[in-house]
Amino acid sequence: MFPDMMPSRVPPTPENLLGLSWNDSAWIPILNPSNVMDYFSERSNPFYDRTCNNEIVKMQRLSLDQLNNMTGLEFVLLHVQEPILYVIRKQQRYSSTHVTPVADYYIIAGTIYQAPDLASVLNSRIMSAVHHLQSAFEEASSYSRYHPSKGYSWELKLSDKPTKKENSKEEPSSLFQRQRVDMLLVELTKKCPIPIAPPPAPVKTTSENLEIKSEPREVKTEKVDSPCMKPPPEKKPRLN
Repeated sequence: MFPDMMPSRVPPTPENLLGLSWNDSAWIPILNPSNVMDYFSERSNPFYDRTCNNEIVKMQRLSLDQLNNMTGLEFVLLHVQEPILYVIRKQQRYSSTHVTPVADYYIIAGTIYQAPDLASVLNSRIMSAVHHLQSAFEEASSYSRYHPSKGYSWELKLSDKPTKKENSKEEPSSLFQRQRVDMLLVELTKKCPIPIAPPPAPVKTTSENLEIKSEPREVKTEKVDSPCMKPPPEKKPRLN
């Protein structure tokens, strides 16, 4: 066969792990920053790559600080928000100061997810918008009617019966949620203690405050001329 007629070999595409999640219920109650990398490196975890430098360090029982002196693929703990969130980064190391991020993984309540990249987020949003627009056009076209004498018209069917919403029962909280919430409340209480209000001071009542000083008031009365009083006698002139 000629070289041009040889079938081209397409490299296998990596499996999309954005729709997967993984957890181990035995680790969840004891998960902390010191053992979260051991939890991530479990054999059943599909996000962990066994060809990374972390596996070499683990087999030789070295410290994770030795990863800075190696080259290749590695996993590092990027962010910790105890006790609910841990972020682990997968990166390619070329030197002690040059690394290239490959993927990020976040652990929420003991469940591991892969953080989507920007292209996946934009693709998902665009596909969702196109799906809703297509559904709207199909529903609108189902209401269109045509009559030879009247032309096109719209027949909208509105249901008079209100839709009944089913009462969804709330799921009970798990043991992990109760323990973590209690731990957060205790930490918040230690950082921001509730101020204790002092008891109210007793009110002093003295006899002077209770006594009402009564001042004498002068009552002014007007004198009214009585009708029985006679006017003074008139003076008569003397006769010589």
